[in-house]
Amino acid sequence: MATVAVYNIEGKEVGTVELNDNIYGVEINENLVHKAVVTYLANGRQGTQSAKTRSEVSGGGRKPWRQKGTGHARQGSTRSPQWTGGGVVFAPKPRDYSVKMNKREKQIALFSALSSKVQDSKFIVVDDLTLDEVKTAKFVEVLKNLKANKALVVTKDKNENVILSSRNIPNVDTIMSSTINVYDILKHDSLVITKDAALAIEEVYA
Repeated sequence: MATVAVYNIEGKEVGTVELNDNIYGVEINENLVHKAVVTYLANGRQGTQSAKTRSEVSGGGRKPWRQKGTGHARQGSTRSPQWTGGGVVFAPKPRDYSVKMNKREKQIALFSALSSKVQDSKFIVVDDLTLDEVKTAKFVEVLKNLKANKALVVTKDKNENVILSSRNIPNVDTIMSSTINVYDILKHDSLVITKDAALAIEEVYA
């Protein structure tokens, strides 16, 4: 079991917590981490782009001029791709970009991402993140005390005061432990997580 320091919102060490090595101390599998990021981004694509091919553009049924004798190149339709207002060659159509990933692969990728933060000393455990009011300046001070820049803040339950206090801070995002993912972990430099959220992740995957 890896032992990590626990801090309060003033940045003072108030204790320690033992983390499960099967989740926070695994060998990093870069291959699956990359696959998880690609899957996350691909599944986030709407895939609704669409353009008309020459067969779908209205008009163009009549030959613009006769085949021979005009001095122009032969043309069969004013809706050919080379014409203004014509169709698009290989026009994009709505499609499904989703990629599937095995459940176990997702878990290994998540464990690898979490372990990388622990190994890099970017895994900051806080005993409690309760705020009395919505105050961005107060939350900026908390992050400064924890020496956390470009941070992903993870809580066990939805905390409106934390969410509202942090949403205007650049490069800072909040997420619940139940929806934590590889992409968000790697996107941020530091991972600020409450003690109960870290233990909640262990309960889910232990």
